[in-house]
Amino acid sequence: MRAVIQRVTEASCTVNGQITGEIANGFLVLLGIEDADTQEDLEWLAQKIANMRVFSDENGLMNKALADIDGNILLISQFTLFAATKKGNRPGFTRAARPDKAIPLYEEMKKQLSTLIGKEVQCGIFGADMKISLLNDGPVTIVMDTKNKE
Repeated sequence: MRAVIQRVTEASCTVNGQITGEIANGFLVLLGIEDADTQEDLEWLAQKIANMRVFSDENGLMNKALADIDGNILLISQFTLFAATKKGNRPGFTRAARPDKAIPLYEEMKKQLSTLIGKEVQCGIFGADMKISLLNDGPVTIVMDTKNKE
């Protein structure tokens, strides 16, 4: 799994003119799922996201996690995080998991994150043409890959 985690002061997802999810302070998480991903990958990544300390404390240091600021998560599926760009100019997406594998893992990630942060995770619609709006705070953007554990 790959995740791009952006610290935001606000973010929303719109599909066909309807808002499907929106948050105030917290994380916009773009999540890519590949065929090789497992429940272990999901659990490791969910823990990392929920406990990541990148929010400012009283001294201006990145020392607080979502729970410390009553933060939220907007979770967006994004298969393009597994774009292969080595050959040619048109990316290939063969590493991205097909919906029959990706949807259950995406739904489980939503459930795990909701449990870990103690509130409902907002989301987009898997496979839809989504319009994402955000106000990046910092900017702070973290990229994580479960295969590298970075």
